[in-house]
Parts: sequence; structure tokens; C-alpha cells
Amino acid sequence: MISGEEGTHPVSAPADGPDLPSAPRTLASISYAWRSLRHRNFKLFFYGQSISVIGNWMTRLATSWLVYRLTHSALLLGVVSFAGYFLSFALGPFAGVWIERVDRRRLLVLTQACAAVQSLALAALTLAHVITLWEIIALSAFQGLINAFDMPGRQSFLVQMVEDRNDLSNAIAINSSMVNGARLIGPAIAGLIIAGAGEGWCFLIDGFSYFAVIASLLMMRIKPMNIRRHATSMVEQMREGWDYVRTFRPIRAILLLFGLMSLMGYPYAVLLPVFAGEVLHGGAHTLGFLTGASGVGALASGLSLTLRKSAVGLTRMLQIATAVLGGALIFFGLSHTLWLSLVLMSFVGFGLMQCSAASNTIIQALVPEDKRARVMSYYATAFFGAAPFGALMAGALAHRIGAPHTVIVTGTFCLAGSLWFVRERPKIGKIMRPIYREMGLLPARDVALVPDVNEPAAPPF
Repeated sequence: MISGEEGTHPVSAPADGPDLPSAPRTLASISYAWRSLRHRNFKLFFYGQSISVIGNWMTRLATSWLVYRLTHSALLLGVVSFAGYFLSFALGPFAGVWIERVDRRRLLVLTQACAAVQSLALAALTLAHVITLWEIIALSAFQGLINAFDMPGRQSFLVQMVEDRNDLSNAIAINSSMVNGARLIGPAIAGLIIAGAGEGWCFLIDGFSYFAVIASLLMMRIKPMNIRRHATSMVEQMREGWDYVRTFRPIRAILLLFGLMSLMGYPYAVLLPVFAGEVLHGGAHTLGFLTGASGVGALASGLSLTLRKSAVGLTRMLQIATAVLGGALIFFGLSHTLWLSLVLMSFVGFGLMQCSAASNTIIQALVPEDKRARVMSYYATAFFGAAPFGALMAGALAHRIGAPHTVIVTGTFCLAGSLWFVRERPKIGKIMRPIYREMGLLPARDVALVPDVNEPAAPPF
């Protein structure tokens, strides 16, 4: 048996039988950690997306380095990042309502095809040596438009790919692990390609990688969803979704914390070219090392989440992860040594990954099906809304006080968010406990409901 704060799940011998040797027990634990891959549709998505995400990370690094090479400006790095996120923020609530009215697989095929066109256009302009900053900004904005519909569509489509609702949190963790595994491979390949052939080849590889996702989507056997014809208008549905998010305290608190992490945590990535070139006195390969190091931490975080048996206990991890993120950013701003910066980047990646995946898992566990796409659009908006302003702020602040001092400031805000969530967590735990019990995520004897007379038990949330 594997036991913990989430309850128990049999993965080996029965409780009243003999203990298994350590090797079979380990194999059983590994098998359980990857259990959502037994669903054919999710397995197809996993393989197709694994190829595509490597290309995505190559494009992210190549775009940052291209802008830095053309401008040598931290401010313009922030402007390009802002352009890539702003439309996702502006269209997020509308996208969530619209997605509930369409077939989500067809939507994802369309968004992936558009993303391929965007990357191939970047490749053509870069390889022809005619690309300008304004074209990078325009194509980044086009990608933001695509992401406005792709991200909430992708998150709400997980329920269709994973038929067993109990495996949903595991699928989210595996998906996050896959993204961050690619985060190790993509930047490393991109650094070598940029040094040897230029940024354009990274964009070209990314453009063709989208065909793997499109193929996986077309090969799926999906049960058609009943797309309801809503009597209410889209504006009324948007208002209903907003009222739900605004008044349901657990989701409101988690989205606020996630929004703060997006505003203050993610913008460090915009400044990595500055750290690679000016603080650590390296080149594109140094940028690849830094990005890969954050991917190591994020991958470790994602793999740890695959071993969890349910969403119970994840709010505690949110609290810890934001503190780890804040502290790592502060020390990263103080570091001028490559090996130390790489270690700190791994902690930054770990903290961000825990925040993102844990927030996603908790929200998916709590939200009712008829509001899923709308609520996930607010999850996307919390990221895409905060990240562009954070990137713009980080670029402008780094222009005035330098990149190291900027990440020290943003790390301090992350620590403050962790302290706020310490006070908020017991309140939302009281609301979440009966929901988890109704879903069967808590054991019959919930010891947290019977605290010791001398020492109140901490809630498992």
C-alpha cells in the first residue's frame, strides 16, 4: 500500500497479505505513477505533444536570443514578450465561453495548424535575413491570439482524453512533466543550432513539429460531447463564469496566487538573455544551460506530482512552492557564478512548475463540468494576463536598475504571496474538504476532522 495525506490506494499486496519485496514494490509505484497513459487517446496526445513541445522550447529560446542579438535591449525583450501574451489575456474570458460551444478536438487541430504557420513564417523571414523587430512583435501577437483559444481548449479537452476522472490529476502531472522534459532537450538543441546555423532553423523545426500533434489528434477515438445550445447570451455566460470564480473562495484564492506568480515569477525568463550575456559573460549556449537548468527542476517537480494519488494536499505544496520560487529568484539575482546560477535556476523551475500544475489540478478537481472551459479560461487569463505586464515591467525595471536587482524585487513579491497564502489556506480547506469527501478523495476516517485536544491538526489541503 502507498499511504499519505491523500489516503491509500492499493498498488501491491492487500493490506492483510505479505509485504512485497522492494523491487516489485518500486515497479508497482512506477507503474501507478504513469497510470493515465493506459488511456489510448491520452497516450497519443502524449507522444505527439512530446515532439511538438521540444520545437516550442527551441522557438522560445531562439526568439529571445534573436531579439537580444538585434537590439541588445532588456526593454525590447519585455515588449516582445508582452506582445505574445496580451491578446491571450484580452480574449481569455470570451474564449472560455466560445470553447464550450464547439468541438474541442477540431478547435485544437485548427490552433495547432495556425501555430505551425506562425513558426514557419518566422523561419522564412529569419532564414532570408530580412526579419525585423516589428515582424517579430506581430508574429508573437499572432501566437498570443492562438494561445487564447488553445490553452483553455487543451485543458478542458483532458477530460475527454482521460475517461477515468480519478486519473485526471495524474494526466495533468504527466503532461507537465512532458513539457518540462522537453524544456531540457529543446533549449540544449537550440543553443547548438543557433551557434552553428542561426535562429531560423529552430523556427523551421518547430513549424514541422506541430504536425505530430495534429496527427495524434486525428488518430484519437473521442466520444462526441453533447454541446448544449445555450439559451443565454455569451455575455451572460461570461458574467456567470466570472461570478462563480469571484465568489467561490478556493478557486478565487488559487487564481490570485497563480496570477501573482505569473506576474512576478515568470518574467525572469525574459531577462535570461541579459544574465547569459552581461552577468555571466556567455552566449547562446549559456542561455541554453540556464533554460535547461530550470527545466531540470521543473521536470523533477512534475515527476513528483505523478506519484501523488489525488489533488488532496496540493494547497500545502502551493504554499511551499511559492516560497521556494521567491527565495531562489532572490539568490539568483545575487549570483555571478554560472554553476550557482544553474543550481538556483533548478529551484526556480521547481517552484514555478509546482505552482502551475498544482493550481491546474486543484481547479480541475473542484470545478463542475458545465463551467470547466470558462473557469480554465480564467486560469489561462491569470497566466496570460499577468505574464505580459510582468514581462513589460521586468524589462522596464531592468532597463533602470539592472536585471539582477529586478529579479530580487520580483522574488520578494513571491515570498509575500506565500505568506498571504499561509493565512488563506485554512479557510479554503474548510470549503474544499466536503467537496473532496463527496468525490471520494478523502478516506472514510478523516483524522483532520478530529483534532487532538491539545494540538489542532493541520488541514490536509
